[in-house]
Amino acid sequence: MPTIFSRIIAGEIPCHKIAENEQYLAFLDIQPLVEGHVLVIPKVEVDYIFKLDDELLAGLMLFAKSLAPAIEKAVPCKRLGVSVIGLEVPHTHIHLIPIHEVGDMNFSKRKLNPSSDDLADVAARIKANL
Repeated sequence: MPTIFSRIIAGEIPCHKIAENEQYLAFLDIQPLVEGHVLVIPKVEVDYIFKLDDELLAGLMLFAKSLAPAIEKAVPCKRLGVSVIGLEVPHTHIHLIPIHEVGDMNFSKRKLNPSSDDLADVAARIKANL
């Protein structure tokens, strides 16, 4: 059965898309830790990041890196945190999280529940800076 991310890639489930190319997709997390929390995924469904071949892994990181300046401009922060947990969805994904302090990346804390309009606004701000 396809993962939720594969279903997003296929267009079966909507997302607030930030950027896309032939191999990768970036979109907003619908239950973010903080405003501007972006997920970056390869379009190929591979469960564990270290099972990606070297070229795909390097490309994933470079794709994520290309988004960083736009996220930082749209959501002012001290740094853009990067996390790979890999337990939530069995499809490799990188979290890009605007942070002011280490606690902003605490995945055990209560997640935000923004409206679709709020997410659309954040996505538009990020895309305007790409």
